[in-house]
Amino acid sequence: MEKIHKTDAEWRAQLSPDAYKILRKHGTERAGTGPNSDSKEKGTYVCAACGLALFSSDTKYDSGTGWPSFYAPIEKENVETKDDSSLFTRRTEVHCARCEGHLGHVFPDGPKPTGQRYCMNGHSMKLEKKD
Repeated sequence: MEKIHKTDAEWRAQLSPDAYKILRKHGTERAGTGPNSDSKEKGTYVCAACGLALFSSDTKYDSGTGWPSFYAPIEKENVETKDDSSLFTRRTEVHCARCEGHLGHVFPDGPKPTGQRYCMNGHSMKLEKKD
């Protein structure tokens, strides 16, 4: 996949302050404060920075965490992961494969069929609603 590279100033100009903090500076919104955490609307969740399709509403579920949660990405190659040992714990960070924006983390405590919980920041994605 071809990567998108922009300067910090270009990202800051393009993104909302919340999206910039999360996507470019690896921030996290407080639980229950991001958009679409409780949404039941059908559609595709795309990266707020570059528009890459990340998750389908068909794989979204209520994890009880206050963040949008999914059991699988729409295409495995659309998200990448790396070890994150910040905050004195070991986690697996999830980021957009095209623009490398921070999306959230994945945990091995999700539902079947994958057993994965992709716990995403609402400000890192936009919902493109299905007509």
